Amino acid sequence: MAAVVCCRRFSVAYLANKRFMSSDGIRKGLVGMMGNTPLVRLNTMSEETGCEILAKAEFCNGGGSVKDRAALFLIQDALQKGQLKPGGTVVEGTAGNTGIGLAHMCLSMGFKCVIYMPNNQSREKIELLETLGAEVRPVPVVAWSDPANYNHQAREFADSIENAIWTNQFDNTANRQAHIETTGPEIWNQTGGNVDAVTFGTGTGGTLAGVGTFLKEKNPNIQVVLADPQGSVLCNYIKHGKLERSEGSSITEGIGQGRVTKNLEGAPIDDALTILDTDAVNMTFRLLHEEGFFVGASTGLNVSAAVQVAQKMGPGHTVVTCLCDTGHKYYAKLYNRKVIEEKGLLDCIPEKYRVSLHD
Repeated sequence: MAAVVCCRRFSVAYLANKRFMSSDGIRKGLVGMMGNTPLVRLNTMSEETGCEILAKAEFCNGGGSVKDRAALFLIQDALQKGQLKPGGTVVEGTAGNTGIGLAHMCLSMGFKCVIYMPNNQSREKIELLETLGAEVRPVPVVAWSDPANYNHQAREFADSIENAIWTNQFDNTANRQAHIETTGPEIWNQTGGNVDAVTFGTGTGGTLAGVGTFLKEKNPNIQVVLADPQGSVLCNYIKHGKLERSEGSSITEGIGQGRVTKNLEGAPIDDALTILDTDAVNMTFRLLHEEGFFVGASTGLNVSAAVQVAQKMGPGHTVVTCLCDTGHKYYAKLYNRKVIEEKGLLDCIPEKYRVSLHD
């Protein structure tokens, strides 16, 4: 009964109207903490490039990451379509922040949450999701084309029980819609329309596609640039139309792809950059020591791409990206000296910043 009552607080009509904040600015629960995140000027990078390098502080969302936006819209979409009812179960295949965002939203809205993930993920991630009330089901790592892939198992489980949905973050375009309706308008309003380029790393494709779609409608001259980690196919796809992986694998998590998702299909992308781990990690530690932001390598990749875009465009431009989440989930890997040394990334961290590495 408690779950049903909690869910009714966030009725379909309430969600459809997106009345997450009252007129006096008070947020309405955790759901109300989705979006309207600060846009932050990165002073050091701005001064170095002669451009305004701005970043959405997405760790200010209620669940602590940019994926909270997609999580809410995926649930909202299912409610509006009548696919999910009070007390139901939300199922997803995810190894990262989408699962965390869904777990937070489910707790707040009165749903059960089941997460399938590859069994090579850290124990810390599993424990975090369990703390958030999710049932976690680790499964063997296999390719997307394999029926035993964790995403396909998530879909099959959701289909097998009553009142359950598989949110399908990669190919459910409610993900992209979240950024068309929230992130894109926020960037436009916060910059007063004075934005020349946006760049984001891409996993599902929702953030880049959604923001790009909205901003291009406002000003088709805004450049939309995909930031790709090494080992992903997307940069080659955007530049050459070929799904060919760039060399290597990446320490970044939650971004990079081996296919074009439904969320990314048709996105108005002007260019793409492959960002090496050396650059992403270097920027991650620069952000910590020069700006005070404790973030993960995907954020380092985003900001490194923004700097490269700014350098290419020249002084006087405004480039927007995002700080995806905080560095807490990556402490055991990204901030571990042994791991960094094993991956050959120690030399890219300025020696004076290596004090932040732990043994």
